Amino acid sequence: MGRGLLLTANLPQLQNLIKRDPAAYKEEFLQQWNHYNAVRQIFDINPDEHAQHSASSLLLESYGALSPDIRKTLVQNLVMLRNKGVITSIELLKTLFPLLPRTTSSTLRAFIRKTILSDIRSANLRSKNHKLNRAGAGHALWHGRARHGRRGPGRSRQAARRRGPTADRSAHNGDEAMWAVVLTKELWKKGIWNDTKTVSIVALGCFHPVMKVQSADDENDDSDDEDYGPDIRSLQHQREVKKKTRAGEKKLDKQRKTAKKKRKARASATTTNFPALQLLNDPQSFAEKLYDNLNRYDKRFSLDHKLLLMQLLSRVAGYHKLCVLGFYTYIVKYLAHRQLRVPAILVTLAQSVHSLTPPDALLPVIRKIADEFVHPGVASEVIAAGLNSIREVCRRQPWAMEEDLLGDLVDYRKSRDKAVTSAARGVLQLYREVNPGMLQRRTGSQPLPFGHTADAAVDIEGLSLLEDHLEKLREEEGGDEDMEAADAKAWENWEADSDTSDSDSDSSDWIKVDSDDDNDIVVSDSEDEEADGKSVTVSESVETRMSTLATTKILTPADFAMLADLRVQAATKAVEAGGGTQAKRKLAALEAAKKTAHETETAEDTFVSENDILGPRKKAKADYAERMESIQRGREGREKYGSLKGKKNKEAPSSSTNREKARNKPIMMIMSSGAVRGKKKASLRQKQQKLRAHIERGKKAYH
Repeated sequence: MGRGLLLTANLPQLQNLIKRDPAAYKEEFLQQWNHYNAVRQIFDINPDEHAQHSASSLLLESYGALSPDIRKTLVQNLVMLRNKGVITSIELLKTLFPLLPRTTSSTLRAFIRKTILSDIRSANLRSKNHKLNRAGAGHALWHGRARHGRRGPGRSRQAARRRGPTADRSAHNGDEAMWAVVLTKELWKKGIWNDTKTVSIVALGCFHPVMKVQSADDENDDSDDEDYGPDIRSLQHQREVKKKTRAGEKKLDKQRKTAKKKRKARASATTTNFPALQLLNDPQSFAEKLYDNLNRYDKRFSLDHKLLLMQLLSRVAGYHKLCVLGFYTYIVKYLAHRQLRVPAILVTLAQSVHSLTPPDALLPVIRKIADEFVHPGVASEVIAAGLNSIREVCRRQPWAMEEDLLGDLVDYRKSRDKAVTSAARGVLQLYREVNPGMLQRRTGSQPLPFGHTADAAVDIEGLSLLEDHLEKLREEEGGDEDMEAADAKAWENWEADSDTSDSDSDSSDWIKVDSDDDNDIVVSDSEDEEADGKSVTVSESVETRMSTLATTKILTPADFAMLADLRVQAATKAVEAGGGTQAKRKLAALEAAKKTAHETETAEDTFVSENDILGPRKKAKADYAERMESIQRGREGREKYGSLKGKKNKEAPSSSTNREKARNKPIMMIMSSGAVRGKKKASLRQKQQKLRAHIERGKKAYH
């Protein structure tokens, strides 16, 4: 009986007994429950001595009075209740999220962060859980957290402007907003949240008064280190020390592959996120506010933080073709070859330029780069960086160059430095393509004037080939129904966004035209009418046959892919029939376009890297990963690497002993050794003892 009482006093043991026989241990359970309620009531009176209360309200109301062990236990209990379905995800996240900025334990903070991300991920695994994402624990909660504290409670707009963006150091406001942006960023990277509300949360964080929120940087968070995978150097050292087994070797190989895969994932994550830029609401206002914030607090922001804002501004402006003219006046003061992070600044400048950027705003910038970077008083690497940055800017806006300046830049192609020569030739080749008239002794076509666009396309090239192909398929398959089914199948896995509802589709603004008048419709050319006094039909103005397929059928992505193949086949036949150089060039262009068909952005929409600005350089010093890769390549084809000294003529292979190694030591090392110095300082008595011991050992060896 005494042992039974001890067992029931142990809560885990009591839980086990209740699972086996609930009815038999009802009284013991009620006893423990009454004890819990009594302790909870005492805690309400004196929370410093007791810490038993309802987990959610206890954590939110008395978090500072709890010991670290109690906090961890309560959080674990909440997670257990969520796993068993006692509480919902919304209730769990509403409790855990406010704890992130309040906890000082890195272990508990990492556990809370991992729990929040995994719970939202599991809820959106099969399909989007809109109830969770848009409820208090989802977008609505985090949208409010990011918005909360932008000026701080009770602060006026004038006070916030006077004190600056870094004045609000409130841990409650700044840290909550920072965690809202950080977790939103993680959910976006994992593909869990990828809608406009997610982008709006991050966009709000860009204008938060706390710099840490703007950069979404958690200084005390170490959970991102897990993304790099295991420490390979530490694992290899353990492998050398411990006993060698096949299982250990397989485990090490698996961890190597995991680390390599995560390094690639980290590298790809640093690339520009096009969907985030596409979903940005009102990008022009966003870019203007970003520039105002950058210009207003220029002296208070650090260089790294200003560079982050400039990179974001340039990518938004370049992608959406926005004009923030003050940005080019602002960035001029950072265009100096002694400026820190100048390659990244030049990249930012080039990314912000597009075909609609006014050339007048870029002329001072180009002239400043030429004066600071391209002259004989600086190193060749500086000249190459200046030429490459000018080339990238002019590639997007060719009218930003002056003819006399272009002649001076092109003359650097005669330099003895390879990087400078390559950069100058790049500028020369660019203007040979876009505006040869600016080059000396060159004539050719000029680019379109600023603000002008190419003429509208009359027809899709090669569409008649697709029309003939579809007609042939229709005859072979024997009916239009099969073709309609094939068209429906071709649209599978292709998403299309529509702003119109089903009700709006019924009421259209199409004008009904009598079919009898179709033959009277002609396409006229004004110059031809003035010259000949009559209209010109389509068949007379176009040399090849114009297809009507685009006006009678909605082309699917599969149709465009088939059109590309048919154009390549037609060009191939033209080359085989002796079409000449022009036909070969057309075939090469079609094949190149087919390979890059998946890249939707054009040349001016692609972003620039620092390698594009710096250009070809001398071989840089290899980092640790490159050195290890080179060593592994050198070890290929060898049974076992290492020294073979002392292993060749022995039955049991082994390395040389320390005495054998000592024989080959340099004399200067031996003279300064402790043994030699000890012999010199030995007394007469010590020398006699050593001599007597040597004689005794010799006698024993002789007998």
